[in-house]
Amino acid sequence: MADPLTAQLLQLQLQAYEDQLLASPRYAAPGNLTRFGHQVFSQHGEDGIVAEVFRRIGTTTKTFVECGVGDGLENNTAFLLTQGWTGAWVDGSEKHVAAIRKRLDPVIASGQLSLARALVTAENVSDVFRAVGVQPAVDLLSLDVDRNTWWIWRALAWLRPRVAVIEYNAMWPPDVEWKVDYQADRGWNGTAHFGASLLAYERLGAELGYALVGCSLNGVNAFFVRRDLCGDHFDAPFTAAHHYEPARYFLNRRIGHPRAFGDEV
Repeated sequence: MADPLTAQLLQLQLQAYEDQLLASPRYAAPGNLTRFGHQVFSQHGEDGIVAEVFRRIGTTTKTFVECGVGDGLENNTAFLLTQGWTGAWVDGSEKHVAAIRKRLDPVIASGQLSLARALVTAENVSDVFRAVGVQPAVDLLSLDVDRNTWWIWRALAWLRPRVAVIEYNAMWPPDVEWKVDYQADRGWNGTAHFGASLLAYERLGAELGYALVGCSLNGVNAFFVRRDLCGDHFDAPFTAAHHYEPARYFLNRRIGHPRAFGDEV
């Protein structure tokens, strides 16, 4: 385990590297989203990017649904929950769901947050979402279910979020269309054999009526906006070749104090 000084120096080096990347003219382009990254509860800069997207296109219902939320302290919608949004969380881990129920019992009791433990598949995801009250006109969809994410998003054609945040597999270059073979009973095995390439998501998004408008700097999440809402708000062209970010998983770190929703320790 690194001593505190070494850890601090590493943080400074990572921040300097990130600042150097973002100083590139690419990120100064009108409509670019990546430079708006900011971490509150998200893994990296997703909180800031989501906020900027909705600043540009507005909200309607201020509702969300997120699948693959962990223990509730690091995901793409916890920050929205603290800002009065309502929504639903789905996770396959009994341990995670128990932690969320303990940590957010008042929020769940009030109806602001619905919670379900389920191992979602392409066959059951619609039923799971409807069971926790998800409506077609949700503002934000976030999917991070590792292996079968591409197949599950395709199964949600009835859902019409204004914005979708989808985990992609940055190991595959932006000119390669690849997706994992679908096996409903398989989860992530800890290797690079998961999900789909950004080009595969670009094309699936287009089929569903969405444009790829940006990616997180760490090469984890892609951001899609419903085509009819894009206008001139985002950096075109809406392609994997234009928006791809390589895997920079070393940037994934919690900056600042441990996250909490209240006074729990």
